[in-house]
Amino acid sequence: MSQRVTTRRRQLGAVLRKFRVRAGMTLEEAGRRVDVSKATVSRYETQSGPVKWVVVDALCREYGTSDAEREAVVSLAKEAKKQGWWSSFGDAIPESMNLLLTLEDEAVRQDHFCSVYVPGLLQTRGYATSLQQANERRRSREDIERLVDIRMKRQQILDRPNPPHVWAVFDESVIRRVVGSPSVTEEQLDRLLTFDGSPQVTLQVLPFSRGAHCAALGSFVVIGGTEPSLDVAYVDLHVGSVFLEKEEELERYRLAFDYLRAQALDIDASMAMVKRAREEL
Repeated sequence: MSQRVTTRRRQLGAVLRKFRVRAGMTLEEAGRRVDVSKATVSRYETQSGPVKWVVVDALCREYGTSDAEREAVVSLAKEAKKQGWWSSFGDAIPESMNLLLTLEDEAVRQDHFCSVYVPGLLQTRGYATSLQQANERRRSREDIERLVDIRMKRQQILDRPNPPHVWAVFDESVIRRVVGSPSVTEEQLDRLLTFDGSPQVTLQVLPFSRGAHCAALGSFVVIGGTEPSLDVAYVDLHVGSVFLEKEEELERYRLAFDYLRAQALDIDASMAMVKRAREEL
């Protein structure tokens, strides 16, 4: 089975496990109720091997999921073999990014808190290139161009007929930090200003004057599916990326984002601060 299939299977397995635990069932009990073995239920949850959507449907019914949850998971099962646009980039994409791209491709909303840099979906090519060049791992010019191409391709989800809603809260340091050069940063700030009034992208700035806040340790994004039960929190750490799917973990990050956007400037004041940062460069 290819790595691209594994990515969608990972999400399906995690959601099925979440539903079973929520229903308070053992693997054996779940299998008995839908007339499959305990091993089959376990395999569905551990992301290995093919799945039958009719079994997924039956499991969801036994777990007492809502109709919307069941339909969303069955749809995921039917598309378990579907490969995304990024499969053409082959080994240039690490597994963690492969999973992120799959979740992003299917999301209906993304709630970002950005403590250091502009999120990838909103970056200019020059800004993205400068970030890759600043990485402590030295890369060839070809590798950098390939990674930047992937990032630019990702942004096409914003041009879809029904794009996800992106809500980003920036720490003020994001718009003050010069990345690459003043001209690169000016171009990036100009890009952010194009989203003023956009129905699909909402930007807020959390100014230094607000002091300490609940996400001082780093950036994160809550990637939302068609149902809250399909949400995943993605935490970007310098040593790697972490995907959090347990309900208590998700609730922590949802609450943090609610606090952060409440502390941040409103949309008009945020755009005004971006303009001032642009003028002061």
